[in-house]
Amino acid sequence: MPLVAAAVCPHPPLLVPEVAGAAAPELDDLRVACDAAVARLLDSGARDVLVIGAADRTADLDPPFRGSFAPWGLPWEVRLGDGDRAGSDRLPLGLLVGAWLLNRQPVAASAGTGWRMSTVAADAPAGTCADLGARLVSDRPWALLVMGDGSACRGEKSPGYADPRAEAYDETVGRSLADADAEALLGLDPALSSQLKAAGRAPWQVLAGAARASGGDWRGELRHHSAPYGVAYLVANWERA
Repeated sequence: MPLVAAAVCPHPPLLVPEVAGAAAPELDDLRVACDAAVARLLDSGARDVLVIGAADRTADLDPPFRGSFAPWGLPWEVRLGDGDRAGSDRLPLGLLVGAWLLNRQPVAASAGTGWRMSTVAADAPAGTCADLGARLVSDRPWALLVMGDGSACRGEKSPGYADPRAEAYDETVGRSLADADAEALLGLDPALSSQLKAAGRAPWQVLAGAARASGGDWRGELRHHSAPYGVAYLVANWERA
């Protein structure tokens, strides 16, 4: 079965109000955009949802999926999927926030939805990411929840300090997501992305590979683009045209 839809969301721990504390209202608009993007994804008719984010290696995780926000000061476990198996209990940040976003949706409790989680190596070449996306398949209509931030160099107080190339980089990503332009995403330079600390580069290129391999025309919608803490947060939906 081909890919039917995708949503792109960032993964700042501060997206979780209980982690952000008094600063939670600062990301209200981002939180609303992420909720809308995930709701649209789950309303696409997909029976399987794969969450993908960057990590130190490429791997398919075993269900059920569990992780904790304890490293960010909140001893709170997030779980996705049922079963008594050991599963995966140390989700990387992107998958952890992805599971949290899915659990905010009522349909996430549906017994008919199959959950999958995978990581892509943060330093994987663009071609490797595209090939990984092309190999992602399901025997039912499926969708991708793609987790990753843009550049982290949008000001002197940003994690990567100020880099004059960061804004143009993020604008390129924003246009690519808005236009559902897989080739433009695949054109993102891994070296520059690494220098700008753009955690979403590899997952975005997996999406591009999956959409290209699935064929057909796609339409995109960029729901949000901001950089409140010097890190670019982009939210988008892709659907078949």
